[in-house]
Amino acid sequence: MILPIFRSDLITRTGMKKRALFIDRDGTLIMEPPVTFQVDTLEQLVFLPGVIRNLFFIRKNLDFELVIVTNQDGLGTSSYPQENFDRVQEKMLEVFAGEGVMFDNILIDSSFPEDNSPNRKPRTGMLKAYMTGDYDLANSYVIGDRKTDMELAANLGCKGILIAAGEVATEPVPESHKAEEHTPCNERCYTFNSWDKIKDFLFAGERTATVQRTTKETDIYVSLNLDGNGACDISTGIGFFDHMLEQIGKHGGLDLTIKVEGDLHVDEHHTIEDTAIALGEALLTALGDKRGMERYGYSLPMDDCLCSVALDFGGRAWLVWDAEFRREKIGEMPTEMFLHFFKSLSDAAKMNLNIKAEGENEHHKAEGIFKALARAIKMAVRRDVYKYDLPSTKGVL
Repeated sequence: MILPIFRSDLITRTGMKKRALFIDRDGTLIMEPPVTFQVDTLEQLVFLPGVIRNLFFIRKNLDFELVIVTNQDGLGTSSYPQENFDRVQEKMLEVFAGEGVMFDNILIDSSFPEDNSPNRKPRTGMLKAYMTGDYDLANSYVIGDRKTDMELAANLGCKGILIAAGEVATEPVPESHKAEEHTPCNERCYTFNSWDKIKDFLFAGERTATVQRTTKETDIYVSLNLDGNGACDISTGIGFFDHMLEQIGKHGGLDLTIKVEGDLHVDEHHTIEDTAIALGEALLTALGDKRGMERYGYSLPMDDCLCSVALDFGGRAWLVWDAEFRREKIGEMPTEMFLHFFKSLSDAAKMNLNIKAEGENEHHKAEGIFKALARAIKMAVRRDVYKYDLPSTKGVL
């Protein structure tokens, strides 16, 4: 079943192909009930958090056509009466329209999986009109909460945006409905846990960086996503250093991968210093033009220690260090290298760092500093696309 609803005031980029957002319905626009996976009563109609305001922002500020693409198993049969669906669908569209969100097209497949319909996602039978060359599919997106949505993206030649079901749904989603870790479009798919993040990404782009730094002393790979979920994969050869770097990713909400092969047979110096340089370069690159970001950050206590890190991603390097360590090493990490790490990080990221720490337990003191840095970074890189200007009176950072 294909039900077209066209928007009359479509904004297009002059001289360029049209783009589209192919959006799943249940689990993406509205909550999907467990067991039946059918929203067939008005009592079950619950919108995902933030979906209305964020689609309005996208509708108003970007040039994507909005297309609902949904499988509705057995729609029109006794197992899923058409009138039940229509009642919910009409109310959903009424709510969206009342908030300024109109959809350009609505495509519905009513088959069962065993029918092997060419129109059923992830097959592209319903979407042939978008595959004629008039659309810039490479820069269009499929947005959904299931692996079939990401497979549809691959089949269309689109990018995919997966809503992480565990973060936004109020009910558990069966394994068969969750997106797999490795889908056919894995390298062209992005995962977000909210419509707020989807809107930010579509409007302002991703904030990621990859740095490969190789010298005669170290070989370092850093991958960073400022808008991640705290996923870390750290290996430097120095256990305590790994533990500290994980604090940056986890408590900063950054996806952070750091792989280091260093000359530890000499000592730890080059490994720690060069890691700081590579991480700083990744931060500087991922920040991009810095529009809409908070710029400043600070934080935090830990047990017997009070640690504060104030930072400014203002484009100038400066370090104030007020922390003393009585032990020569914590684990296998020389405490004298903490100062050197933060100095190299500040220089490479072109940021001001003011670090102070007091307390008795040396492990807590070090960990408190790194956690405070993480929280300060999280605060400073927070982005507001509604105020998408440069945080500087000079007009440049």
